[in-house]
Amino acid sequence: MALFRKRAAGRPGEWYYCLEHGTVEEGPQCPARNRLGPYPSRQEAENAMNTAAERNQSWENDPRWHDKGEGGEGDDGGKGPAAA
Repeated sequence: MALFRKRAAGRPGEWYYCLEHGTVEEGPQCPARNRLGPYPSRQEAENAMNTAAERNQSWENDPRWHDKGEGGEGDDGGKGPAAA
């Protein structure tokens, strides 16, 4: 058992969105598994859930991510989009 808990180190001006508390925090205060970020501004951190929803929607509608048929392989053999 550790005697001291290691706090996450962050820089001033880094903003995070805590998924557990639904709050914006400057510098990482909650564990990494519970937060999104870092974001360059408080406003961007406040919009983190909207940004994530927009990205998810974009990825779900990307034809490169959809399987071709019942066999489970798409055009790329199931590897996802090609790296640019």
